[in-house]
Amino acid sequence: MSSTRAFVAPFLVFMLFLALNQWVGSLGRGEFFLDKPQFWIFPLQTIVCGGLVAYGWRHYGMSFPRETALTVGVAVFVLVIWISPQAMFGFPPRLDGFDPTVFAPGSALYWTTLAFRFLRLVLVVPLVEEILWRGFLLRYLIHEDFETVPFGAFSWFSFGAVTFGFALEHQQPDWIPALITGALYNWVAVRTRSLSSCVLAHAVTNLLLGVYILKTGQWGFW
Repeated sequence: MSSTRAFVAPFLVFMLFLALNQWVGSLGRGEFFLDKPQFWIFPLQTIVCGGLVAYGWRHYGMSFPRETALTVGVAVFVLVIWISPQAMFGFPPRLDGFDPTVFAPGSALYWTTLAFRFLRLVLVVPLVEEILWRGFLLRYLIHEDFETVPFGAFSWFSFGAVTFGFALEHQQPDWIPALITGALYNWVAVRTRSLSSCVLAHAVTNLLLGVYILKTGQWGFW
């Protein structure tokens, strides 16, 4: 696998699975398998994209995260940004989404579904997104031979483009928090010059968000 494919392919395949989920869900056949395809497509997406990341791992230059206290602090601040409309300002709760309680709580299906959801949320999504946005595009938009650009190199164009691209990747209700989040994760990249620090920030945010979702039942945050 070439370097460019290693950085780009996991994200593209991830997005193809999202498109497949929307298409299958639109069929509306009155069958659980078709009406709620996320319960089988997302686990499959997790396995396939995780495998692609593992296959391309040697290209990413991962090392132990730097400035971990700062990185975790950014992660917590990002969590506050995401949940503040509902938690602090009285916005309607986001109840419509991936609800694992469609299976009996405590059952094998419930725990398997929840385990795959957290694996996707805390490991696969941070890796897939950070590898593309910070690992590839933040450098590629400085020079197309991106591997010659040191990780964390700064230009206003690449910083701004990645910030907006990262925001537009998310659902429309999340565009503003995603815009702020994209800028903060970009700042972590520039400050730490460590892709693994960006992954750590994203993973900690998502882990805390997952806990918040379980406590509040606001499945729309998935």
